[in-house]
Amino acid sequence: MGEKVAADGIGLADRERYRRKLHRCLEGLARLLKEKRFDRPKNLIGLEIELNLADADGLPRMMNSQVLERIASRDFQTELAQCNLEVNILPHRLRGRVLDQLAEELRTGLAYADRQAGEVAARIVMIGILPTLNAADLTTASLSEIDRYVLLNDQMRAARGEDFAIDIQGIERLVSRSSSIAPEAACTSVQLHLQVTPGRFAAVWNAAQAIAAVQVAVGANSPFVFGRELWRESRPPVFQQATDTRAPELKAQGVRPRTWFGERWVDSAYDLFEENLRYFPPLLPIYGPQEPLRVLDEGGVPDLAELVLHNGTVYRWNRPVYAVADGVAHLRVENRVLPAGPTVADVIANTAFYYGLVRALAEEPRPVWSRLPFATAAENFDTACRHGIDATLNWPRSGRGGGVAEIPVVRLVRQELLPLAAAGLDAWGVEPTDRDHYLGIIEERCARRANGASWQAAAYRHALRQGLDREAALAAMTRRYSELMHTGEPVHTWPVTWAVAEPGVPGVRRSA
Repeated sequence: MGEKVAADGIGLADRERYRRKLHRCLEGLARLLKEKRFDRPKNLIGLEIELNLADADGLPRMMNSQVLERIASRDFQTELAQCNLEVNILPHRLRGRVLDQLAEELRTGLAYADRQAGEVAARIVMIGILPTLNAADLTTASLSEIDRYVLLNDQMRAARGEDFAIDIQGIERLVSRSSSIAPEAACTSVQLHLQVTPGRFAAVWNAAQAIAAVQVAVGANSPFVFGRELWRESRPPVFQQATDTRAPELKAQGVRPRTWFGERWVDSAYDLFEENLRYFPPLLPIYGPQEPLRVLDEGGVPDLAELVLHNGTVYRWNRPVYAVADGVAHLRVENRVLPAGPTVADVIANTAFYYGLVRALAEEPRPVWSRLPFATAAENFDTACRHGIDATLNWPRSGRGGGVAEIPVVRLVRQELLPLAAAGLDAWGVEPTDRDHYLGIIEERCARRANGASWQAAAYRHALRQGLDREAALAAMTRRYSELMHTGEPVHTWPVTWAVAEPGVPGVRRSA
């Protein structure tokens, strides 16, 4: 979630002063871009995964501080709720055997973390939304005891002025209210970072936006929320509504939500940071002593701390990132589309598909975003979240005819996008063996129309057929998911039937 801040009182003068500081930071960013004061390309990528903690019955465990104390590694950090952790993989150069290297580091780190969690009767579960969570599990009391989370919750509650409302119609309907932003913590994701030069930023961000729907469709892994079967990838609507600081009247006026897809293709990273200031009031008006324009005048590189903090409270699915490393500024595109899991192999397959495809599309002479209306890309994203691997998307026709046509996502991926992703990985210099192995997992998912969301739905129905009620079936499915996750075999190979335990398993919450 970013930097540590102090949860002290915030007054009106603080907000005015912070807004002025934000605009000085934005001016500093414009100068850095104009003067080309950014790091040279290094093909650096980064990977973060948010995780869940569950007990032997598949129910959430609110004990991340105890687990982190036992893990004792900087690679693992707190997340919003006490049932969440985050693992961070150090940056790698995108070349050679990097995919297998990432897989091995993840397997080793997660296995170690799971052993340590086992000492306090918990397990690591890598899944988009833990199916056994319910609304009572995610309240203000379940937030991690970190100042930034407390302050963010307080400020978002104050901005909204009433309870947060979740109302999602999917296969079933979920209606829930919360006095805090804690339901956001149900959503655990994979975040893929790619360092880019300012000149390439717009092409990479636009490409990432164009393929966000495809990523969601093939990688969906969040069909259940608070015991209800909703969309195949339910994280986006849950996250948007759980962080929505707009009262209904402001929504009716067209005020943008803080979690959003966006509304246009961009020409520069500056466009996104400027939009953040234009559309979104500051939530965390915490300012430091550094004056960015003075630092620039003296030949230094400013940290733009206030701009970075504000950017972290606008939840774009592809977020711009400004950072300074070793005294040099750099830009990254942070892809936040994918849910966590199901396995390390699946995560790395999604990673390979994204980095290969974004490279190929960003370098096309006639880029996809010049042929795909932005509104259509946004509609595609919504469709993919609803229907997952069974989605039909709108995509530019190839050839002279032009225009946009409907195409099943599995056909689009197999016929057009997988070859592009392979070419993109070749351009990065990725080892062909790794390229073929991980893209082969995406190919098999599409061939079988199987991903994490489809497995969860099928396994849940199997448990119901064995005589379990809703909550017991969700718990049994979650336990089976955890077992198969820890085998490491990709989700398209998982069987959906197994010997389900009899109803009344100790510790399983039963329906009234």
